[in-house]
Amino acid sequence: MVQAWYMDQSEEDQKTPHRAQPEQRVPAQQLRELGVCSWKLNPDNYETDPELAKIRKERSYSWMDIITIHKDTLPNYEEKLKIFYEEHLHLDDEIRYILDGSGYFDVRDKEDKWIRISMEKGDMITLPAGIYHRFTLDENDYVKAMRLFVGKPIWTPYNRPADKHEAREKYVQFLAQTA
Repeated sequence: MVQAWYMDQSEEDQKTPHRAQPEQRVPAQQLRELGVCSWKLNPDNYETDPELAKIRKERSYSWMDIITIHKDTLPNYEEKLKIFYEEHLHLDDEIRYILDGSGYFDVRDKEDKWIRISMEKGDMITLPAGIYHRFTLDENDYVKAMRLFVGKPIWTPYNRPADKHEAREKYVQFLAQTA
């Protein structure tokens, strides 16, 4: 399963772990209370993996593509990394499955503190619609990920502040119910 921890306040290189001192790990249950779900799958057979097929069917993830984020494969690499790292939300769930490489998703907790989620080969995650988050590569500078959607993909990020969007309002209500 994914590893997660509270971040320090440093503004230095976004690709470093940024672990708060003393270290404060975040258990999977706390992530679930934020609406973040994760799985550990076998990416070496993702095309025929029955566990992935089951998750996709249960959650209606009907659309999929694969993206490789590396300076040699992604046009406008530096610009894209800056955009991915801007705090934003989406109106739909964000689903990512790491087929190779590694990176970080950062999400806000109920007190608006950053939690860093380390993603590596085999990790799959869903971030609920309306959660503030961002993504960056780690120091390996490479990730190959499957992107999944319910229906056709909608790529629009809404940078913070975006509290008036219905998805954000629903997410805040969800947080209040889990308190």
